[in-house]
Amino acid sequence: MSESDARRAMKGKKVYRGTQVIFGERKHLEEVLRSVQRAKLPRERARSEIRALRELIRTRTEELDGINSSWERKFALARKRSASSRDLLRLASRLPLADYLLARALAEHPKAPGELLGMLAGHPYSAVRESVARHPNTPPRVLERMAQDNRDPLWVLVAANPSTPEALRSRLRRRLRGPA
Repeated sequence: MSESDARRAMKGKKVYRGTQVIFGERKHLEEVLRSVQRAKLPRERARSEIRALRELIRTRTEELDGINSSWERKFALARKRSASSRDLLRLASRLPLADYLLARALAEHPKAPGELLGMLAGHPYSAVRESVARHPNTPPRVLERMAQDNRDPLWVLVAANPSTPEALRSRLRRRLRGPA
């Protein structure tokens, strides 16, 4: 598909810019800012570019906070190894559905409790469901339900999860081999 074909296909379609995209844009802008600050540019040009980049970074931060207030603090806590299960559950209890990146961070946290993983098992973003299917703290009943989810081939990830009960793992291995 050519670039113009891709543009025509997307024309008129609303593009969702969730936290994952906005955060990625902000990280990229921060890297460009560091690059401009190191560059040998005429003073006025450097000031102008630095001012514009800081404004774009501020705008992205406001966008993140518009999806989930105090987003930066919440995301930092979700990525902190020392965060408690209770902290993670508290973050999840106020998690907007549109905050895919925070949901992923919660689903990937080593201390994520089974209750939290059960809540995230039906998340609309496939990467969150995949993280839950792989997580060793995911309860067996949730793994069983995920193995039957037809939206994604989550059953393959469930089969590889060390917490999957042996009976379910055997059933999934037979499914992987296909009909005899």
